[in-house]
Amino acid sequence: MRHAAASLYVLALAAILLGVTALTAQSPDEAAVALGSPADEAEATNGDSATAGETTEASTANTAPTIRIQYFRPQDSRGINVFEAPKIAGAPYNGFQLDWGAAFTQQFQALDHSNLAVERLVEGVDANRLIEIGPAFNNAAANLYLNAQLAPGIRVALTTYLSSRHHPEAWVKDGYLLVDESPLGVEALENMMKYLTLRVGHFEINYGDAHFRRSDNGNAVFNPFVGNYILDAFTTEIGAEAYIRTGPFLAMGGFTGGEIRGNVTRPEDRGIAYLGKLGVDHRVSPDLRVRFTGSVYTTGKSINNTLYGGDRAGSRYYMVMENTQATESAQFTSGLLNPGLRSEVTAYQVNPFVKFRGLELFGVIEQAEGGAANEGGKRKWNQYAMDVVYRFLAEEQLYVGGRYNIAEGELPDTSTDVGVDRVQLGAGWFVTPNILLKGEYVTQRYNDFPLADIRHEGEFDGLMIEGVVAF
Repeated sequence: MRHAAASLYVLALAAILLGVTALTAQSPDEAAVALGSPADEAEATNGDSATAGETTEASTANTAPTIRIQYFRPQDSRGINVFEAPKIAGAPYNGFQLDWGAAFTQQFQALDHSNLAVERLVEGVDANRLIEIGPAFNNAAANLYLNAQLAPGIRVALTTYLSSRHHPEAWVKDGYLLVDESPLGVEALENMMKYLTLRVGHFEINYGDAHFRRSDNGNAVFNPFVGNYILDAFTTEIGAEAYIRTGPFLAMGGFTGGEIRGNVTRPEDRGIAYLGKLGVDHRVSPDLRVRFTGSVYTTGKSINNTLYGGDRAGSRYYMVMENTQATESAQFTSGLLNPGLRSEVTAYQVNPFVKFRGLELFGVIEQAEGGAANEGGKRKWNQYAMDVVYRFLAEEQLYVGGRYNIAEGELPDTSTDVGVDRVQLGAGWFVTPNILLKGEYVTQRYNDFPLADIRHEGEFDGLMIEGVVAF
């Protein structure tokens, strides 16, 4: 684990040095144009070459849907490595626009699992006996997207989960207002909005960069693998975020209600959550891009904080490490690890990202501390991850990659640290920008869990194949 952490820190340092070197090597005017400064928006880029709103002369332009919504991250392959929604319009304003999209995924799973936990009888049934699983298809998951352009630079986004592992019925994931231009003809406001973005509503909070690369129920285009990270920092909360972007630099600050849903009861047990992000994202040359960000999320009290338990859609690894009484919907987080920091939590995540031609390196360095309301003290968790992905062919339609992910910390009911480590080896093929076929070999081990815990000496491994359609 120490070697993996050291590798990530080396990558982080390399990212900083590359970014600083590139910035100092350019004149201020050159840097402004290359980094998307409002000084020359027509030449600006914000993110990878597949920035929202761009098209190519190759086959991608003939098969991908036309982008009609401004400041928009596409749901298809053009949205890969586009992190925050871009600060360039990407599409002209042609009055009110209503745009629909969707995403669908389905997996074939061939996983095996095992453990060495002792028998633990609950009403005559061994709660530590693993359920038998075998090769088969999982149920499909689907998302529905609705985007409305209300005015120049002002849009509404709404995501609905049509079907998920946890909920067979349709339900709304999030909905928010995004403002990138001034609605008033005031010169001072117009100049300010060249750098400022506001997001207000119920949204996927922008803590860390890992949530931009995860599978989100029906849409798995941005994830080069099948499973998400072991500690899956993803949740939706009600609040507001303000972004300032100038040249390569990004700063964000925000606040939310600290929970996945609004509630006015028990005000003495609820508090505001605050989050922030600082970073640099710079295209050093046509072949090299460097991004480095640091994020923080903190709340002092909450009845049910879900920073690490907000994915109500469910894990990709169905029924692994679950007992014989488990169901797909009730035990929907199989394969993930929720540290249970439900009342108080302060979390930090650092993410280096380097893309050189077809090679991508992405890292996660994360620490979280807190606990539940009935705990006497705080517990600490650490997570480290490294993604190495190589994309090739003319439009990077094919890729291969590997991910190493480890998480360790203290559970509420034990005084010793436990850990989980995972290796994922994957490959994928974009048949079109909207159709992806990918496969993954995964192996995951549970370390130092108590003898009476079902995860004691637990492990699972095997093959996952996933098909994705997104537009």
